[in-house]
This record gives sequence, structure tokens and C-alpha cells, in this order.
Amino acid sequence: MHGAALALLAASFGAVAVRGPAQPGVALAFIALIALGECVRITLPGDREQAPIGAAGALAYALLGPLRGLPAGPGVLQVVAVTGAGLLLALLPGAVRAAVVRAGAGRVRGAGPPGPAPWHERARRDGAARRLLGAGFAAAVFQPLYNSGVVDRFSADGPAYGAFLTAVAALAVLCDAVLAALLRRARSGLRFPAGLEDELRSLFGIGTAIAATGMLVSLAAGEVGLWALPLFCAPLLLAQVSFRRAAAARATTGQTIASLAKATEVAGYTPPGHARRVADTACAVGRELGLGTRELALLEYAALMHDIGQLSLVEPVPGGATALLPDEEQQRIARLGSEVIRRTGVPRRVAEQVARLADPFPSPDGGGRGVPLAARIIRVANAHDDLLTAARGRGAGEAVGRLEVLEALRLGRGRVYDARVVDALVRVRG
Repeated sequence: MHGAALALLAASFGAVAVRGPAQPGVALAFIALIALGECVRITLPGDREQAPIGAAGALAYALLGPLRGLPAGPGVLQVVAVTGAGLLLALLPGAVRAAVVRAGAGRVRGAGPPGPAPWHERARRDGAARRLLGAGFAAAVFQPLYNSGVVDRFSADGPAYGAFLTAVAALAVLCDAVLAALLRRARSGLRFPAGLEDELRSLFGIGTAIAATGMLVSLAAGEVGLWALPLFCAPLLLAQVSFRRAAAARATTGQTIASLAKATEVAGYTPPGHARRVADTACAVGRELGLGTRELALLEYAALMHDIGQLSLVEPVPGGATALLPDEEQQRIARLGSEVIRRTGVPRRVAEQVARLADPFPSPDGGGRGVPLAARIIRVANAHDDLLTAARGRGAGEAVGRLEVLEALRLGRGRVYDARVVDALVRVRG
């Protein structure tokens, strides 16, 4: 995808350099808007970076038709060139600074070539490639129809033109969702259907605001000119503030959960790092099973807090290994932990998942359908870590211990543990 974006950008720069830019003042205004938008990015759930103002500016330029009543269609390649110029203007200083820092660190350590770029740098490059290709797609749909006169059948003041812009913007947003899902599949291994579902859900949030702002700017430019850029992007900037506050609230929730998860370790009820290891294993299994970002976040919360009920015990369980307790005792600890979680302000589904951790499987309904998938995943992840810790305590080697644990889980496959979950664990930890 990065290669396709670079090839398209090089072709567009070459074409514009040969032909000369159409309406350079308008192009410079949109370059400035896109660059400014890239400088005020926000981070969405799942460590996804988004630049709403930059994306809206690129979409508005791709959908630009009349400007103060006069035709202003810039063409597909100029849309790509302007979008790329804005992206490079915003990203180049940070990229140079990061390269200098990495090179300096490598010289100090006397090591070989610098390691891979941090995740936020990769996220910025991924987002830039998405926005460039998305703007190119929108322009490829709209500009040829506009420049050939097909769109002239619609009055710029009538509903048909607005409906046409809405349809093109919707296709552009869907294209962006597909590209984002493909990138997440490549980066994190999240299955494409789950990633696409996450991206489509986000369309009802910031995605809708981006599409609406892009259409509004392109329409308003026909009446008020370039003043439409700052005037109609201001509400989107305010929306970004709201998203930042929501992200801060989520971060606070995560910190609260992390602190509660360590309570059992500090009190000596569970081994150090147990909650984090169970959460990492559970999330790896969840991704393998195709869970989306929201489900993975709730799964991680529940896995981190799955042992909080042990604080009610008079005597700690040896090694904190609840997987070795009788089912009735496991269920009692799970219910007590769920009651604690309900009083912390953590999402309700987390408490429900923890409450069902030790429910019988298969359940009385005959297939385990009554037990949430997250609870079944955490039960397997917890047993994996408990059994592995016990194997190490007996002096078993790492490789031997892993084989013993996986064999024990396979023996409970379909009787104590969900077969699908055990199979997924074997694939990610085998």
C-alpha cells in the first residue's frame, strides 16, 4: 500500500510539474489546510491515528467543483499532488527529527543499523498513505464526471448535486475503511472482517464528521470562496477536542484497571506479572478468533481483573493458581471479583465476563453458548499461565513446560475448555 501511494504521488507530482498547477492559489490554500490538519492528529481506540481536518480538507479538494460560481475542477492528479504536498509538509520535519535521533542513538550504542520505527511513526505513515489513496479514489470518481460536463446536468443549488456529492463521499469513506482494515491486518494480524467491522463502526463517529465537513467545504466554496476552509472546519476542530477528552477518559479507565490488577500481586495472592501475561495471551487468542477493537479492549480489561476476587480469600491459593481449584471455588471467586468490578465504574460487560469465567463448559444448554466468548478465552489463558507457572516451579524446562501445558489443555478440550479457544491458543502460543 505504501508503494502504491508513493508511485501515485510521484506520477502526480510529475504530471503537475509538466502541465503546471491549475489555480495555484487555491491549491496552496488546500495544502496549508491539509498540513495543518496533519499537525493536529488524534488517537482513536486501538492506537489508530486520525487527522480529521486533514482528511476533510483532502476530501473537499477532491470534490471541488465550482468556486464562486466558476469551474474549478483541479483534476485527479492535481488532487493527489496537493494532498501529498500537504502530507509531506506536515510529516517531513518529524521524520527528519526521528531519523536523526535514531541515528544518534545507534552511534552512541555502537550498534548496527537503527531498529524499526516506533509504532506512532508507522501509524502516521500508514494514515498518510490511506488519506492519499482515499483522496485519489474520491477524485477519480468525481473529477472526470465534473470535468466532462456530466455533473452539469445537476444544478449546483439543487438537491441532486448534494446527493451526488454525498454518494461520492460515502464511497470515499468506505474506501478508507477498507484500506485501514488492510493495514491493520498487516500490522497487528487482526483478521480483515473484524478490522473492517471496526472501521465501519467508526464511520458513525469521526468518519461521519469528516465526510460531512468535506462535502460542506466543497459546497460552501462555491458561494464564499476560500473563506469556507477555516469557517467550516472550525466545528470539526471542536469535535476533535471532544474526541481527545473521550480518549483521556479511556486512558484513565485503563490506568484504574491496571492499578486494580496489581492489587492481587502486591497482596501476594498472584505471582508478579500474572494478570498482564493472562491479558496478553487472551488478546492474542481474541485476535486469532477475529474479535474487533472494542471486544479486544473489554477482553483485556476483564483479563487484567480476572483474579480480583482472590482478595476475599483468608489464605492465598498456592501460587495463585485458581485453575487448579475445584469448580465451585473458582465460581465463588469469579462472582466476588465481579461484584468488586461493578463498583469501580468499569464498563458493565467487564464485570459480566469476569462473573462467568468459571461457569461449566459445555454449559447446561448443551454447547457453552450461554458463556460469553471472552470468559471462555480468559479461562483458557488463565489456565495456560497457571499451569506454566506450576511446571516451572517443578523445575521443568521452558520447552518441556510449554508442551506439558498445551497437552493438559488439549485433554480438557471440549470438556472443560472451549475447543475453538484451545485451538487458537495452540496456534498463537504453540
